[in-house]
Parts: sequence; structure tokens; C-alpha cells
Amino acid sequence: MEPLLVFGINNGGIGIMERTIGVLTSGGDAPGMNAAIRAVVRSAIKKGFRVLGVRRGYNGLINGDLIEMDMRSVSDILQRGGTVLYTARCDEFRYEEGLQKAKKTCEENGIEGIVVMGGAGYFRGSADLCVRGVKGVGHPGTFVNDMEC
Repeated sequence: MEPLLVFGINNGGIGIMERTIGVLTSGGDAPGMNAAIRAVVRSAIKKGFRVLGVRRGYNGLINGDLIEMDMRSVSDILQRGGTVLYTARCDEFRYEEGLQKAKKTCEENGIEGIVVMGGAGYFRGSADLCVRGVKGVGHPGTFVNDMEC
């Protein structure tokens, strides 16, 4: 298992840096998205990670719409419909300029990887980011069964 804290440059100084992941939901809302968000956040925090929620899917990643997530932020979301992170379509993400903006947001906020919840189109987006150096994990969140093997 990799160390959760790494030694490196943090805000101009040298020291210990906490590892950070992002979590986003995109595409249409699907049942269970809030439960999945909660599970990702709680599991990551218990393993020592910092978690940033990306609001409004890839649009939020491009525009830096991030929120710090903690145990309290996911403590009362299971019964809520939709997704607490909201979703949005993002045509800009389909082009290199949008992908580079998203990568820059990740770099500026220390995000090493993104957990993406959505349908097939949003996993393609995660794969595009992965090619550019941002690790990604997909969690199916679809009501139209559009996942391909």
C-alpha cells in the first residue's frame, strides 16, 4: 500500500502533503449516487485522504467548482434524491482546451485522482483525463444501462 502522506513541496515550503482525490457525478441523476458519494468520502477519509467534491460534473472540474468533503458533509444524504454534487452536461470537456483546464484544476488543488460516477460518456471523459496524467476510477451510475464492456 502506498503511503497516504508524502514528502514534497507544499505551498512553497517543503513538508508533508496530504493525498487528495476528487469525486464527481455527471450525466443524468441515477438512484444510489448519494450513497456512492457517501461511501467514497467516508472510505477515503478513513484511509487518510483529503476529498474534494466536484460540483456540476466536468463543468465544475473545468471551472474549479470544488468543495471540501468530510464526514459531516455526507452524514445526512442517503435519503435525498439526485446527487448532492449536482450534475451538468459539459460540451467544453470534449475538446483539448477543456481537458487541459480540468487537468490544471487538478494540479492546482493537488488532486491525484478522480472518482467518476456516471454513464458511459463520463467514463470516456475519465479515460481522456487519465491519458493526460490524472488517475481515474469509474463507478457506474446510470439508469439507461449504457455501460459497455
